Amino acid sequence: MGSAADAPHGSRPEQVYTRLRDLIVEGLLAPGSRIVETEIASRLGVSRTPVREALQRLQQEGYVMGSPGAQQSRLTVAPLTRDDVYELLYIVGALEGMGARGAASVAQAERRTLARDLKALNAEFFKAGKATPIDHGGLYDIDNQFHRHIVEASAGPRLLALHDAVKPQAERYIRMYISMLTTDIRVSVNEHDIIIAAIEEGRADDAEQAVQVNWRHAADRLSKVISVAGERGSW
Repeated sequence: MGSAADAPHGSRPEQVYTRLRDLIVEGLLAPGSRIVETEIASRLGVSRTPVREALQRLQQEGYVMGSPGAQQSRLTVAPLTRDDVYELLYIVGALEGMGARGAASVAQAERRTLARDLKALNAEFFKAGKATPIDHGGLYDIDNQFHRHIVEASAGPRLLALHDAVKPQAERYIRMYISMLTTDIRVSVNEHDIIIAAIEEGRADDAEQAVQVNWRHAADRLSKVISVAGERGSW
């Protein structure tokens, strides 16, 4: 994973941004670690200019942070905190709730097809969660496919763009603490079933609410895990 993220694939600002964001999301740049432009540029095999542009964008989006008046060389990877997890996961829930409302409003034939696909993913999710040992990365990927499938069912470009911007920030938390979140996934599976039923039956209000509840419960579970394992990088 690390070698793929570090390998040079071009120096366009968007590519550098994506690769640097992936390093942060995957924990290869740890929460609280200092970011130095020259070191990042050397690691990615690019010049400092696209790195500087990428860091500016990442700071605006909350992936990195710095003290007031500090230069970019003093930037650090944003810590993982209990307060932050609620804001992020509630935002994701609101966005995906909008996606679920739209998915529940499409034609009946489309809803049935979507529900069939979601049921298959949820079954795969349940199976992966009962495996020994659990592939935590694979489990997250299935869950992510489930939720993205709902968003893509009817979302326009603005909702997709917002989802693309915010979801990876939530992913940081889930990937960091997932080994402590998957002791029993039946609650998540059951919540997925409620979402699927609401979409399949065309109950837009219920579909939106079910997705929001799913993410709010996820925020509660993550908060409890963080209280036990500790916040990362908040020193």
